Amino acid sequence: MRENLTQSIEDYLKAIYELTLKEGRASTTQLADYLEVTPASVTGMIKKLSAMSPPLLEYQKHQGVELTDNGRRIALKVVRNHRLLELFLHKVLSYPWDEVDAEADRLEHVVSEAFEDRIAEVLGNPEYDPHGDPIPKKDLSLPDTSSVPLSALRPGQQAVITRVRDTDSDLLKHLSEIGITPQAEIQVKDYSEFDGNLHLYIISTGKTEVLGPRITEQIYIALKQ
Repeated sequence: MRENLTQSIEDYLKAIYELTLKEGRASTTQLADYLEVTPASVTGMIKKLSAMSPPLLEYQKHQGVELTDNGRRIALKVVRNHRLLELFLHKVLSYPWDEVDAEADRLEHVVSEAFEDRIAEVLGNPEYDPHGDPIPKKDLSLPDTSSVPLSALRPGQQAVITRVRDTDSDLLKHLSEIGITPQAEIQVKDYSEFDGNLHLYIISTGKTEVLGPRITEQIYIALKQ
């Protein structure tokens, strides 16, 4: 079915998938902001996707949208292509992790199934992309991933960074410079009740960095016992 879909439709399905991971449903406003299009454009596409046979999403006025099983399968296929491409660009072509997202956005729609399989084979059928996000398997199932945000930690706790959201390339560049990348070990030294700032000791650099909640909510961890 994917062969009959436009790049724009695939972008919408992927966006709805990403937005509904936390909320369960995505609003017109959220989609417009995420895709940087007008609410009217979103409304038109939503109506189109919900009217397809079979429908790719379920839409209830004033209650947002969610993907149908068919829509979710297509979205996961695009996500798989995207994250495999990110890892290929990073590991094989030495792209910095803050540049792979934009490149993968351009390539994810044109990758053939054979090329996707070849990338996965060359990379050793990886489970995670450079940011720690899970790569859907061939059958579109997902490996386990941490959902504990760094913002939840308090002084004395130690953790390993598991993933970082890849929506802000400037933030990724900054985090890379201070050593906050997947597999980095950190310890919380202090927490400010006033502004939510965390003082983090980064084992690999031997330095303490202060990060606010706008950043720590984008980073996920696994606690160390």
